[in-house]
Amino acid sequence: MNRDPRSFGAIVRHPSALIPLAMSLTALTLLLVPMAIYGPPVREPDEGALAHLWQILMAGQLPVLAFFAIRWLPRAPKATLGVLALQAGAVLAAMAPVYYFNL
Repeated sequence: MNRDPRSFGAIVRHPSALIPLAMSLTALTLLLVPMAIYGPPVREPDEGALAHLWQILMAGQLPVLAFFAIRWLPRAPKATLGVLALQAGAVLAAMAPVYYFNL
């Protein structure tokens, strides 16, 4: 097991790395669970509470991502870029249903 405190595995366990991942996965869940239950959404003039929660989750993770990058990039650039890539993948996964279903 790699015990280096600057390794990818050690850095990804920090709250500033986990919180944005959890927020993206929660935003994705907010989209997928209702679609699994009720089917693809119909575009409505009023976005609704779930859309607003999704927007808050996606925008709210930006300050945490900035804090994470500012804190860890100077200390462990390679591992930090790997965690940021993982976080970017989670953001893209949360945005994909919005793009695909034209929400």
